[in-house]
Amino acid sequence: RLRTQAEVEAGVKKPAAVAAPAMIPPAAKPAELPEALSVVVPLPQVSPFPTIARIRASPAARQFALAHKLDLATVMGSGADGAIVLKDVEARLASIPSAMPKKPVIGLDLGAMRAAIAAAMARSKREIPHYYLQHQIDVTGCETWLVKRNAERPPQSRLLLGVLAAKAVAAALRRFPAFNGFFQDGKFEAVSAIHIGMAIAIRGGGLAAPAIHDADRLSCDELMAAMRDLVQRMRSGRIRSSEIADATITISSLGERGVEALFGIIYPPQVALVGFGKAVMRPWVVEGTIQPRSVMTVTLSGDHRVSDGHVGALFLAEIGRLLQEPEKL
Repeated sequence: RLRTQAEVEAGVKKPAAVAAPAMIPPAAKPAELPEALSVVVPLPQVSPFPTIARIRASPAARQFALAHKLDLATVMGSGADGAIVLKDVEARLASIPSAMPKKPVIGLDLGAMRAAIAAAMARSKREIPHYYLQHQIDVTGCETWLVKRNAERPPQSRLLLGVLAAKAVAAALRRFPAFNGFFQDGKFEAVSAIHIGMAIAIRGGGLAAPAIHDADRLSCDELMAAMRDLVQRMRSGRIRSSEIADATITISSLGERGVEALFGIIYPPQVALVGFGKAVMRPWVVEGTIQPRSVMTVTLSGDHRVSDGHVGALFLAEIGRLLQEPEKL
């Protein structure tokens, strides 16, 4: 019995005596996963497009992507420093079969554009501290000059008062660049090129403002032709989305509707909008005498983060001065 107990005790091995760990060389370590196979756990998303605010993209690209519910994080940019531009968004949408109609669409999707504009206007009133100025300008000289200039022209080639107003704004922006550019990422960026957006009524309701590029470099006849072309194509739905992409300032006129003054909403990320009303006959003091003169009211909606009433008043005064010499525009 004692021998049997000893044999039993001799056959029991203590845990510390287990030799299994000694079988693995001390220098051996568990193999590490290659870096390419590392697992990344995505953070929960709190919005449909969580990265859109941090992605470099043009205003038009952002608005077009928003209107089509496209995440900009899925778009490769071809602009400066990899920024996403409008054509990149359009190309991405075209590559997604379910995102675009199967049949080719000619021109701009006016419904999507109106939705984007509505969203931009709501954002503008929330975020931009608007200030408004009004100035009255004697345009009798402009009307006299237009009568002489148009005397021997066919109707389709005649100049209108609106083209002189647009040309004056473009020329004034050379002296006042604080109204020509974009407020983005908490700062204002002036733009050297002057691309004037012309507010045009969309058939069925709403407004859009396609741009006339380098308006300050165009003659009055070239500017008039560009304005007519934009109006015709906008109202027939043949405008291109790229033409709404890069206006640096917007001009709006309701003179043909009989409105004497308008105070517009700035189209972000632009920082100013100039409005023109109807030219009306008023008593006006000219060289000490009261005379009937044709007077037009011009207004400025400005972004107070970028400019103030003082420089805004000088800007409007410069527009008025330029309209006193239409032959030089």
